[in-house]
Amino acid sequence: MQLCKLQLESGEVRVGIVADDHTQLLSGVQSLSDILHSDDPAAVASDLLDEDAQKLPFEDVTLLPPINEQEVWAAGVTYKRSQEARERESEGAARYYDLVYSAPRPELFFKANPHRVVGPGGRVHIRRDSKWSVPEPELALLISPQLRIVGYTIGNDMSARDIEGENPLYLPQAKVHDNCCALGPVITLADDMPPLDRVRINLTIERSRATVFQGVTSLSSMARPLNDLVNWLGRETSFPHGVILLTGTGIVPPDNFALAVGDHIAIEITGIGRLTNWVAHRG
Repeated sequence: MQLCKLQLESGEVRVGIVADDHTQLLSGVQSLSDILHSDDPAAVASDLLDEDAQKLPFEDVTLLPPINEQEVWAAGVTYKRSQEARERESEGAARYYDLVYSAPRPELFFKANPHRVVGPGGRVHIRRDSKWSVPEPELALLISPQLRIVGYTIGNDMSARDIEGENPLYLPQAKVHDNCCALGPVITLADDMPPLDRVRINLTIERSRATVFQGVTSLSSMARPLNDLVNWLGRETSFPHGVILLTGTGIVPPDNFALAVGDHIAIEITGIGRLTNWVAHRG
């Protein structure tokens, strides 16, 4: 089962069940979290399905980022490709990226609060003081307050590689700013996700309608189990509203590539769908 958060033409925000290229609204529910944090999200959603409601084509609604009050956190250096790229961009700190790739403790950092997250079709920002920014396509985990993985969506962790490479202590500035994260288009409930070792992630970047970068990876290339990341995240930190965790990227464009305003980013993940966004500057 897949769920989505959407806005009707009237401006009303609703929750729906996704089927093919349309959605059917749920009644009597205030938020996605009310369903996701229940004991049986699929059963709750089925019970709330409004059988009399019209099936709405996606083109007639606006899909919103599937987030309520959760913080967004991220894991880094979970793929070998990411380790190699981080070592190249930050020669002085290269050994630390090598160590964290194989260390028991993962790299975990705060990424965004909800107002810095955009949804499908939204504009992700590159910093004006960065000349080397890239998208990072990632599997995103929807985690309940009890630290259960209840669903999956697509995440884009926008990153200023030159700022982080200058000094690892600049990581918050390289990673956290307005429109620094995209999520969507839907949530696939945990029980309905394909076997994770068969999940592929694809990234396509277009500029003036021409493809300027394509990359692909698979979750089988990830160095850490997902539950291990969740356990470390919740070791000393509570999340009363739940949390969304980006799990790292295995796709890194070449060092001579940087995003430009107007670029179109498309991320596809097996079992979830396709998240697209445009690149812009703040303001």
